[in-house]
Amino acid sequence: MNASVQEQVFKIIAEHGKVDVDQVTPESTLKDLNIASLEAIEIIFDIEEHFDINMPDRDPDFDADSAKGLVDAVEEALAAKQDGAADAGAKA
Repeated sequence: MNASVQEQVFKIIAEHGKVDVDQVTPESTLKDLNIASLEAIEIIFDIEEHFDINMPDRDPDFDADSAKGLVDAVEEALAAKQDGAADAGAKA
């Protein structure tokens, strides 16, 4: 897990959950942090905007219920974005 990505995702989760960022751990679920499903959607939107990515909402393995799942999804989306940029550069 990339520490910088994790810190940013945890910060976004904490802001929406109105909790201290120290309360957010990889094992935390949004339910543990009393974050409702509508607020979880807002978290995903904010993460997408912050990192300029699209989360894999149709991926059956996408775990939006845990902090670790969100971090993993961000890292995968960032890697895919980087691979796409590299592919586009190679074709130019």
